[in-house]
Amino acid sequence: MRIFLTAILVLSFSFSHSEQIAIDSNYLKVYATLENMLSKKEPASFKYAVFLTENLSMQNALLYSKFNEHIDKLASLVKYWMEFNPLKNYHYSDSLNVQKNYALYVFFRDTLKISVNPDGDFLHLPYTYDFNDFSGSQDWRRMFVTKLLVTHTGNCHSLPYLYKILADEIDATCWLALAPNHMYISNRCQKIGWYNTELTSGDFPIDAWIMGSGYIPVEAIQNGIYMDTLSNQQSIALCVLDLAKGYEHQAKNYYDGFIIKCCDLSLQYFPQNVQAMLLKAETLKRIYQKQNREKDHMAKTTYKEMEELYVKLFDLGYREMPDQMYVQWLQSVVKERDKYTNKRVKEVAH
Repeated sequence: MRIFLTAILVLSFSFSHSEQIAIDSNYLKVYATLENMLSKKEPASFKYAVFLTENLSMQNALLYSKFNEHIDKLASLVKYWMEFNPLKNYHYSDSLNVQKNYALYVFFRDTLKISVNPDGDFLHLPYTYDFNDFSGSQDWRRMFVTKLLVTHTGNCHSLPYLYKILADEIDATCWLALAPNHMYISNRCQKIGWYNTELTSGDFPIDAWIMGSGYIPVEAIQNGIYMDTLSNQQSIALCVLDLAKGYEHQAKNYYDGFIIKCCDLSLQYFPQNVQAMLLKAETLKRIYQKQNREKDHMAKTTYKEMEELYVKLFDLGYREMPDQMYVQWLQSVVKERDKYTNKRVKEVAH
């Protein structure tokens, strides 16, 4: 399955001026494509949006045909497993969708031995959490689905992304959902209603675990910035934010307007995207500091816009979770599994 990705994970980049101009042009092209997806001028493919943003950070070294082939093979394995492991005690009208999502869950969590041809069995290993640079602050490429496909280790960005990509491939319904510093899958079935699928721990935690960190005030939920389901359009708007972050890490240019341009587009279609608000505010802060040093008359205007964003973030209920607290929070669902697991979900699947 590791058909095209391994070598690019060790690339390190430095660019000449002419190369930087080419990079800027490529980012603008992908921005235009994502904008067309969001405005429905082009088909809105989450899979393609993810590929485009990741490929830019790989110097366009990937081929979409190969990426698509890899995803198609994984989706085929999920469908193959599902065919021989039907749900036995679920008889509601949404049983097919429940079966698809359970097959995806098993695919991510368990080792699967599948007889795919007369030559022998195929062994699919589970995906596990990578605690090394889990926020991508040192290397943004650690957040990528392409990195997850190679190493079978990912984080709360790449794991839910791959789940949604595969769900789209097999026509399963699910939703991305956000928490502070975190992303997970939200599902629904007729028998038990809404439930959470947590890929970092391979479990179905109750809402209380997600809320229990202390970094989700009531107003944050009321304002829809956390624990709400994201539409496909909002999910692609997340990819626009990824585009901005890729540009930030690769070009390190906060002053040409591209990062803010991406944040504004993301917020146009996902107004509650607090991470886009935060990146825009922090970019404006850098611009203000530069303008202030240079005695630019626009400094006051920039400062006012930055201040309004920080105030809005606070009013919406945004709180930043320290990395150490986040790791403890992730580990809690494993250490206290009996306390946080939604046992009704597993009853549905058996």
